[in-house]
Amino acid sequence: MAAGVMALNKNLILKDNEAIASKLRHSVCRWCFRDMSLEELCEASQDIGIESIEIVGPSDWEILKKYNIGCALGTDSFASIPDGFNDPKNHAKLIENYKGLIDAAADAGVPNVIVFSGNRKGMDDMVGMENCAVGLDSLAKYAENAGVMIVMELLNSKVNHPDYMCDHTPWGVQLVEKIGSPNFKLLYDIYHMQVMEGDVIATIKENKDHIAHYHTAGVPGRHEIDDSQELNYPAIVRAITETGFEGFIAQEFIPVREDKVASLRQGVELCTV
Repeated sequence: MAAGVMALNKNLILKDNEAIASKLRHSVCRWCFRDMSLEELCEASQDIGIESIEIVGPSDWEILKKYNIGCALGTDSFASIPDGFNDPKNHAKLIENYKGLIDAAADAGVPNVIVFSGNRKGMDDMVGMENCAVGLDSLAKYAENAGVMIVMELLNSKVNHPDYMCDHTPWGVQLVEKIGSPNFKLLYDIYHMQVMEGDVIATIKENKDHIAHYHTAGVPGRHEIDDSQELNYPAIVRAITETGFEGFIAQEFIPVREDKVASLRQGVELCTV
């Protein structure tokens, strides 16, 4: 990997007015805070101790760099949830575009890029898995040479993304094993998988070697992760750390409180155990 322009270093989280070294690395998804400018979100992240703002593309990475904020998970405008790697018609263009994104990520020190299975559109899940494997095999090898991780996100098809194919952990795990690359794993979205299958802690422990990244949000509603919703995030985060995971957990809830920065701070505190 080329010398990264964004060095992602572990930060201290200010919790109860005390600086605590987090066992996990903290990130926040840009799209959830779109009513703030990127600069405002960078400043808030600095204050909280968040070291990454993710799901942003190369055009924004220089802004993050000015604030010494990294990007744990890169994307670009061509990435599509409904039109992904399960359709061979998409392969040539996706592979071309993703190679460019992987090269940019390697140069910028962005460790992960996100991909999607695509929607079923009447396709059998096993056919879609085989198509994904064919499309992603050469790209995973390309990512290995670049030192970048490709992660496919597990999304729910019940509430937010109807017809999405990679909507259960076993399907995603089987795809990871089929591709067999150390640079292709899953983005386990805790919110989405609680909606689809529950049993979050046991699933994480059982499939820890297939997961490279985590997202949070409250269930139901995808809002703050406090005691207004059904998931026990401190317990989930303890389980994640017990697996030996040292990567990123990103806040991806949509804040409904007036003080959105306070909600973000609380979310990071709940995930600092």
